[in-house]
Amino acid sequence: MWKPRIEAAARYKHQGIADALQVDIAAGLLITGDALPPQREIARQLGVDLTTVTRALNEARRLDLIEARTGSGTFVKAGPNQPQPATPPVTVELDLSMNIPPQPAEADLHGRMAIGISALLRNASSQFLSYQETTGTEADRRAAAQWLSPRFGGPPAVDRLLRAGGAQSALFAICNLVAAGGSICAGAMTYPGLKSVAGILNLAVHPLVMDEFGIVPEAFEECCRRHSPRALYVIPSIDNPTTATMPLTRRQEIARLADRYRVAIIEDDPYAELLDQPLPAIATQAPDITWHIATLSKCATPALRIAYAACPSPLDVLKLASSLRASNPGASPLLAALATNWIEAGTLQQIAGAIRAESRARQSLASAILRNWTYAAEPAGHHLWLKLPRQWQAGEFAGLARRSGLGIVPAEVFSTGSPAMAAVRVSLGAAPDRARLEQGLVLLDRLLNEPQFSTGLIV
Repeated sequence: MWKPRIEAAARYKHQGIADALQVDIAAGLLITGDALPPQREIARQLGVDLTTVTRALNEARRLDLIEARTGSGTFVKAGPNQPQPATPPVTVELDLSMNIPPQPAEADLHGRMAIGISALLRNASSQFLSYQETTGTEADRRAAAQWLSPRFGGPPAVDRLLRAGGAQSALFAICNLVAAGGSICAGAMTYPGLKSVAGILNLAVHPLVMDEFGIVPEAFEECCRRHSPRALYVIPSIDNPTTATMPLTRRQEIARLADRYRVAIIEDDPYAELLDQPLPAIATQAPDITWHIATLSKCATPALRIAYAACPSPLDVLKLASSLRASNPGASPLLAALATNWIEAGTLQQIAGAIRAESRARQSLASAILRNWTYAAEPAGHHLWLKLPRQWQAGEFAGLARRSGLGIVPAEVFSTGSPAMAAVRVSLGAAPDRARLEQGLVLLDRLLNEPQFSTGLIV
């Protein structure tokens, strides 16, 4: 079933919902016959009123994207040149669309989580069965300072740190604090979660030109002059999806410009731990205007749902905590304590090291199989950014891959501007093991050699 979202570039919310539906159909994420959630559920998930959803679906019907079936619901409709398929759609057998870290045996996450949680409950069970301060305990914040130390050149001040229940909730709360009523800028290709936040908060997103090192400073400065954005969103290490890592000089220039134009920086840095040599966070260059987010989901496991935010000041910590209480009051005390214990004991560093080694092995495998194609990747990153041969558009190719049993993500999903690149993101960590990954990459290589043809999924 479709996961509702709002395209950030749309002027009105109802148009943004219809646009998102059209993009996801074009990308092959929705196919003929797929059911949409009930209107009230779409409204609840997006935080909009029912009238907005009704207008969005009316627009989608006008575009001949969907149809209502009495007593059954609303479904994706075949386009005018696309008859209803005679056979059911192929189920994706290997989903390389989710950007998660691999889980090698050396990391022993199942065993370590079971032992760690049992020990916590055995020693102080009541402490983890109640509410805690939204900022996190003092022990959690000290552990956060220890974890962030390599990228900050030493432990950041504990009174500037906050523990959150995942990076997405922190991102939403920060955007609500620093950009409400204004606009933000981000790379022309950016994290879809940022687009969702912007859609819900009704923030315009100004796309910035990118190169092999990430956001181009001149493009950022031009945006500051023309649009006066409230904030810049940036992923400085192993960008999602482009895999670009900003060198120190680029980080310094971005910080200098943001300081000159008094633009807040939202530094989302989930992949920094995967770099062989940590680079100084942008927050070290402009500490009084930068909000730094570091999640454990990309270097260990999404099961922890723990993120740390370094704020510009202790007062900003309190403001962020207040904003979080309105949406996601805090992380699980039990999982937060587990993360704290792992950091203090060096366990989390060992897990991240094992994941880094497995990611390197998977990138080597991809390099051998996809040697005839152009793509960007970080040696220990979880994903690669694959440029398609000229006969393919990203949405069409992702649709072909889906019909062939392989899930990948087209550029349209990441685009903050138009048109999107002819590229797809392939997440190597999602495969359960290297053998399955090899099968998927061999299939991907074969599909890339196919001549362009209609997949029957593009409306």
